[in-house]
Amino acid sequence: MICAALVLAFVALAPTPAAAQAVVSSGRAEAVVVGALSFFKVDDIVFGSIIPGPTAGTVVLAPTGARTKTGGVKLATGATPQPASFAGRGANNQRVAISVTSNSVTLNRVGGGGTMTMDTFIIGSSPTAQLTTAPLAFRINSATGIFQFPVGATLRVKANQAPGKYTGTFAITLQYQ
Repeated sequence: MICAALVLAFVALAPTPAAAQAVVSSGRAEAVVVGALSFFKVDDIVFGSIIPGPTAGTVVLAPTGARTKTGGVKLATGATPQPASFAGRGANNQRVAISVTSNSVTLNRVGGGGTMTMDTFIIGSSPTAQLTTAPLAFRINSATGIFQFPVGATLRVKANQAPGKYTGTFAITLQYQ
């Protein structure tokens, strides 16, 4: 009798087959429709991971994405470095003037306790050129008028810079002529 009761108890506790379920997850879609005389940011500048040293130094990020360093800074693996990238649409052979709104930008440590400076903005034109607050003239060399260009910069790292994530913003001004 005890055996029969135990078997019934196990049968009652046995898992029942699960009913079919639909699981829903969502994704994100994005599109940019480029109109005439438009201009927008494609990518942010990312200097990648760095290790500060006992002496100050710099990290130079070229418009090609190549990084070099000076002084006590060491380049580390981690976040993939990338230049900023901007795009727009004008007309073939149209002149544009490009400048930065400030020649240097302060990056602040998230959570406080540190700053770094970013300056010497270099546009990936042919040949490359330094962007400043004084506009530089370029011509759009695209049959469709659609263009894209990268921008690199120099990051000034202090001796024994506090570890953490540093962020800041910079603006590029483009004027169609």
